[in-house]
Amino acid sequence: MHTYHFENTIPVAPLKIAAMESCRELGQKVNDYIVAFRKERMSRIQGNIAFNGYLEDSYLLNCSCPRFGSGEAKGVVKESIRGTDLFIMTDVCNHSLTYTVSGYTNHMSPDDHYQDLKRIIAATNAHAHRTTVIMPFLYESRQHKRSKLESLDCALSLEELVSMGVSNIITFDAHDPRISNSIPLYEFENFMPPYQFIKAILRGDDTLKIDKEHLMIISPDEGAMDRAVYFANVLGVDMGMFYKRRDYSTVINGKNPIVAHEFLGSDLNGKDVIIVDDMISSGESMLDVAKELKNRGANRVFICTTFGLFTDGFSKFDEYYAKGYISKVVTTNLTYRSPELLEKPYYAGADMSKFLATIIDTFNHDVSTGNVIDPTEKIQILVENYNKNNGL
Repeated sequence: MHTYHFENTIPVAPLKIAAMESCRELGQKVNDYIVAFRKERMSRIQGNIAFNGYLEDSYLLNCSCPRFGSGEAKGVVKESIRGTDLFIMTDVCNHSLTYTVSGYTNHMSPDDHYQDLKRIIAATNAHAHRTTVIMPFLYESRQHKRSKLESLDCALSLEELVSMGVSNIITFDAHDPRISNSIPLYEFENFMPPYQFIKAILRGDDTLKIDKEHLMIISPDEGAMDRAVYFANVLGVDMGMFYKRRDYSTVINGKNPIVAHEFLGSDLNGKDVIIVDDMISSGESMLDVAKELKNRGANRVFICTTFGLFTDGFSKFDEYYAKGYISKVVTTNLTYRSPELLEKPYYAGADMSKFLATIIDTFNHDVSTGNVIDPTEKIQILVENYNKNNGL
């Protein structure tokens, strides 16, 4: 991190982080990193009155959304946030949380989490100096464009948030970054996790050879092309792509079934491959691609996705791992991960907490995010050190 940027700039306002119950664990890790960053930095800025209150034991805000027996809720903030630079973190995909409605137990849906986010904004926004929403999985981001008579839920939610006074939206690997066009006069930051993916894949594996003869990056469909192109370029390897032929005359479980996966790319025989995408929902499409790659002669198949939702469970992943179709599945900790997933032999987590802490710290100082956004140099150094340590 380039600390001189921070030491020569004054924070926008005292920092506060409202980590909603849906992402308390991630919020705590982010908080711990920021405390460590600033403790190290204070030795060089002590005595500067602009930094009074800069170093705290914790930046986490004491807040909650208790519910009535009817299922209704309210946002409650239990300490002053007047004049603060407030960052509200929420994970709209955390289905593990429950609440009671007239004696029945409901699991929280993305709609429930979004409503709780608005409750905390409503409880704080008149007092905070500035409010930033950190929503790693962007609410309703899969409903980003209209086909026939359909609601544009993601665009509506973004418009609603800025109308409530939110200044910045921070998200990760948005399904379609062009959704930012719905709020063109407000800041919309879309960050990517390629460095953390590469780090997770290389951790504990000294056999991967990162060159054109031994490795290829795969885009599972047209929508993931940009991610795959970046990975391939920064690693200096070739790229391949699948495109999905769907039966648009049929709808099953809310989607058009895939008829076939067609591959565009060079020879896969004997090469390790890395599939990159924004999410695993049911995982059906991703596993089909992995099987197709193995049928075409690929060696090991590594899957990297920012969000691992696993809406149909893990049985098919277990089966494909046992059959050798997949070697490793990497997802970030930006959304809820079940204890069952964390115990899978094929699973590897990409920890985003330090990266997210750096983003918050950078925003609080109102300095350029250029060094945060572009991880190219860090990836190249990581790969160079990996090759050197393993004699490759």
